Amino acid sequence: MRYNQVRDLIAWAADFHGRMARQFGDRAKDAESERLQIALDYLASQELRMKSGLEDTLDEGSAHQEVLNTWFDDPADFPQPPGLERLTQYATYDSIEAALQTSTEAHNALQELYEYRAKKAVIPAEEEFFNSLAEGHEAEVRRIVSQFEDFSDI
Repeated sequence: MRYNQVRDLIAWAADFHGRMARQFGDRAKDAESERLQIALDYLASQELRMKSGLEDTLDEGSAHQEVLNTWFDDPADFPQPPGLERLTQYATYDSIEAALQTSTEAHNALQELYEYRAKKAVIPAEEEFFNSLAEGHEAEVRRIVSQFEDFSDI
C-alpha cells in the first residue's frame, strides 16, 4: 500500500522492538558467558520497554490520536525500512561489543527515521511527535552505552 497512517509506522516500530527483544532474549539463553547473558537480557528488557511505550501510544485513549490518524505518502520509508530489517537478519551477538553495536545501530536508525518523518510532517503535532520519538532514541543510546560501561566492571 502506498499511503500509510502514522499509526502504521508506530505499530511497525513497536513490532520491530519486539523482534529485537526476542533476538536478544534468545541469544541470552545461549550466551557463553554470564556477562554476555546479563548484557543481552538487559537489551531485551530495554527493547520490551520501548515496545510497550509505543503500544501505549497506539491505545485508543492516547493523546496522540490526531497524529496517529495522519496519512503520509512515502513508500521508501515504510513499511520496512531496509537497513533496519537487514540489521535484525544479520546481527551477531557473540560479544558484548557486538550486542552494543547492534542495539545502538538500531536506535540510531530509528532516530534518523523519526527525524525524517518530523521534517516531512504535515501538521505541527506530527512534527512534535516524531521529534519526541527521535529524542527518546537518542536518550536510549546514551542510557545503553552508560549501562554497558557498567557491564565492563562486572
